[in-house]
Amino acid sequence: MARIVMKFGGTSVADVEKIKNVARRVKAEVDAGNQVAVVVSAMSGKTNELVGWADEISPMYDAREYDVIVSSGEQVTVGLIAMALQSMDVPARSWLGWQIPIKTDGAHAKARIKEIDTTELDKRMNGGEVVCVAGFQGIAPDNRITTLGRGGSDTSAVALAAALKADRCDIYTDVDGVYTTDPRIVPKARKIEKITYEEMLELASLGAKVLQTRSVEMAMNHRVRVQVRSTFSDAEGTLVVDEDEIVEQEVVSGIAYSRDEAKITLVKVADKPGIAASIFGPLAEANINVDMIVQNVSEDGKSTDMTFTVPRGEFKRALSVIEGNSAKIGYKELLSTSDVTKVSIIGVGMRSHVGVARKMFETLAEKGINIQVISTSEIKVSVLIAEEYTELAVRALHTAYGLDAE
Repeated sequence: MARIVMKFGGTSVADVEKIKNVARRVKAEVDAGNQVAVVVSAMSGKTNELVGWADEISPMYDAREYDVIVSSGEQVTVGLIAMALQSMDVPARSWLGWQIPIKTDGAHAKARIKEIDTTELDKRMNGGEVVCVAGFQGIAPDNRITTLGRGGSDTSAVALAAALKADRCDIYTDVDGVYTTDPRIVPKARKIEKITYEEMLELASLGAKVLQTRSVEMAMNHRVRVQVRSTFSDAEGTLVVDEDEIVEQEVVSGIAYSRDEAKITLVKVADKPGIAASIFGPLAEANINVDMIVQNVSEDGKSTDMTFTVPRGEFKRALSVIEGNSAKIGYKELLSTSDVTKVSIIGVGMRSHVGVARKMFETLAEKGINIQVISTSEIKVSVLIAEEYTELAVRALHTAYGLDAE
């Protein structure tokens, strides 16, 4: 007998018929003798609708009331899934975040889980009951409802799996696993059987939409085995596991891309200590995430040019912050564009192979694609290119690293 957490996303519970299909999948695991906890998202599109209503009422809304509103989508689906299981003679009960409780910090709309009290859930599961948990939500120290941010149901599921000491956390979605790249761009992309936590974390943070970044981080920290599966097929999914579970590592496991990028360049900034802090300090205070950074000597040899990227959704706000601090920074010109894409190669095999980055640069050069910014880590290389070359770059790199399916 195994203890399994099954998480179903919005497309998996988009209507009553799909919820019944989810219940049948859960029943199959119960019939196989397993203990099951189910975590559900809101129906597809429902959270966006709720957010829209909140914005319409008050653009400068109270974040505490915002969480009350947007958490209601999961309340509906968790009740429906429990009801569907009961109709199939499977003992089940719904649980909201505050009833368990899932204790978080007080950062509304982006709360972090601090503790999950599984005392009652353990008792129920040991008694043969399926516990159905509303994802995305918890309770703050002041007893107010909190939400975990976009994709937070993945985080709920992994955190619950860690707290329950589950054997596995299955994330059900509308794709049947993690692919070497986006199959919509590269039809020859192939499904990965096993991928390391580190690789999945890089893929998730660099543009792959299969798993939410915080959920992968939590899985890695607590060593929760995660499987990405399709709700709509019985195909085996992709296992996210420790590196030592994978016998032979690919040099490059996947290609990711993100169009959610904007580039800002400050021309002729004084080349002196503290200048970087004067630029990035105000951006940090405004909670604007800066990603790729490159600094180079200006044409006059006496000053420096500073180029960096920010999320496209924060582009205008970042420009406003920089312009508001122009006197303190002291740049000659501000250049900016949002017509860029970040393309990345990821693989733990890079640690033990040389020439991986060179192949990336040569491949892009052969296709006439100019690299604007480069950033690296131990297991990834990212480049910033003009957005119009996104698909060409991804296809060329996928072929260059031998990832095309036979």
